[in-house]
Amino acid sequence: MTAQRDDALASAGTSRAAAGKVSASEVSVFYGEKQALFDVSLDMPDRMVTALIGPSGCGKSTFLRCINRMNDTIPGARVEGKIVIDGEDVNDRKVDPVLLRARVGMVFQKPNPFPKSIFENVAYGPRIHGFADNKSELADIVESSLKRAGLWKEVADRLQAPGTSLSGGQQQRLVIARAIAVSPEVILMDEPCSALDPIATAKIEELIDDLRSQYCIVIVTHSMAQAARVSQRTAFFHMGAVVEAGATDEIFTNPRDTRTQDYITGRFG
Repeated sequence: MTAQRDDALASAGTSRAAAGKVSASEVSVFYGEKQALFDVSLDMPDRMVTALIGPSGCGKSTFLRCINRMNDTIPGARVEGKIVIDGEDVNDRKVDPVLLRARVGMVFQKPNPFPKSIFENVAYGPRIHGFADNKSELADIVESSLKRAGLWKEVADRLQAPGTSLSGGQQQRLVIARAIAVSPEVILMDEPCSALDPIATAKIEELIDDLRSQYCIVIVTHSMAQAARVSQRTAFFHMGAVVEAGATDEIFTNPRDTRTQDYITGRFG
């Protein structure tokens, strides 16, 4: 009886994990009259990396921007369906988009440090959100964030240098430090390594692997190898819809849909 109960509890725990930190249900996106996403339903679990793969223009980045309501900034954009984070609808009128974007950090394709010092790049978010009561607490947050982003040892003696003075890979890690400084729950990454060289890419991938123990991470990537290396779950997008989603190793070794198979093997994309 005890064994049956333990099995049931384990099964329930697995179900909760699979349900997702972030869950999308029948999400469609329109830019004016043009429909870009069609009824996308997808669960993105906590403490895992979910990779969104697919050819250019298939809706991956559009979907990513739905999670933190970046599409709100695009004239004529309209989102239908539901996206919830821990059960809360992100599109509810009571949800402040500014506070939502503190909960859901975003890292873009091209590193975009502010035209400020390294210190001020990381301190900006905690300061405006009131996360620190004094300069000492703010300095602690900056140091902790840079350490978690794997950048502290490289910049500790030049925190007042411009963020733009760093190399491309360092700038991307600075942007990640800036994102995690406000204690987000979810981190979105839109092709974070596409502008980086192989050495910098490897460092970002190592960082992603370290961070996944603390966050729900959703990454858009055109690199099949990168998706296979960094993610635990993968969703294949094609022509604005999710063709299939599941465990990364299953998607890459035993896809259920021939379109997924064709994309992964390079027959199109």
